Amino acid sequence: MVVTLKDVAERAGVSRSAVSRSFTEGASVSAKTRAKVEKAANDLGYTPNALASSLTTGRTKLIGLIVNNFHNPLILEVFDLFTRGLQDRGLRPLLVNLSDATDPAASVKMLRQYSVDGVIVASSTLPSSFAESFQNAGLPVVHAFGRYAIAPDVHVVGIDNVACGRMAAEALVQRGYRRLAFLGGPRTATSTQDRVAGFLGALAPYPEIKVTTSYATDYSFDAGRAEMQRLLAETPAEAYFCGDDLLAVGALSAIEEAGLSVPGDIGLIGLNDMEMARWQLIGLTTIHQPVAQIIEAAIDLVVSIIETPDRPPEVRLFPCRVIERRTLRAL
Repeated sequence: MVVTLKDVAERAGVSRSAVSRSFTEGASVSAKTRAKVEKAANDLGYTPNALASSLTTGRTKLIGLIVNNFHNPLILEVFDLFTRGLQDRGLRPLLVNLSDATDPAASVKMLRQYSVDGVIVASSTLPSSFAESFQNAGLPVVHAFGRYAIAPDVHVVGIDNVACGRMAAEALVQRGYRRLAFLGGPRTATSTQDRVAGFLGALAPYPEIKVTTSYATDYSFDAGRAEMQRLLAETPAEAYFCGDDLLAVGALSAIEEAGLSVPGDIGLIGLNDMEMARWQLIGLTTIHQPVAQIIEAAIDLVVSIIETPDRPPEVRLFPCRVIERRTLRAL
């Protein structure tokens, strides 16, 4: 038998509205009444109905979580950290899997139907205009892993991808490589555009260094492997900055399958420091992205702007660093 709010009210000897206020955060109710209600609820095994509570407070505690690129294992880590972080704060994630979609209209419509309190766009490949669509629809929004801008239109939490590109270039130059290449994800991805810009910009003062660029069809193992196979059929570079760890692992597979060694014949550096990069058989030198800190900050920020929706957009950037493993020459 389902225990109702009425049952709790009768057991505690109070009104139903007193029971409702006792379970509503910030509602006016005396400590004595709250204690009686909580005891009655515990005795009866009553749990407040979250949906009914939302009708009273005007808050659903639902946070829309917009995610794409699910074939990248890093997204599973991102999803895990986001969902646990939201639940720890008494919030509930409503997942929207974009797959290859780039039009936000359907997502905006769905999230408005569910009356979400806020939205987190968790993607480094979607343009800033995507998050802006939610803001224009009146939804508090944070773009996690979004593109850095000096004057942002929406709240952004992430890293400076241009700086990461520079960091990769500097690491390769320091190790004496003179034929370098960038192997990126899709050209249309903002993360790809910024990482290659930083990489090429840092190499501009070195006219003696030959630099080439190439792009995979997406951020995936298969795409990285296929692109490296194509490059090996030509004249490969001495070292590659792969714009994502998964691309780098795919490139590593193609290189070793061709009978070449890493780093003996070709050096590799990735970006993200995903779990796979740490595996002993891979040991990828990479640029560490502080994923957990970015997610925690994104949750903090979306909670803050739900409470203060008029606060101006801000950018929170986290520093990255090179993680030394086995796929580059030693310094």
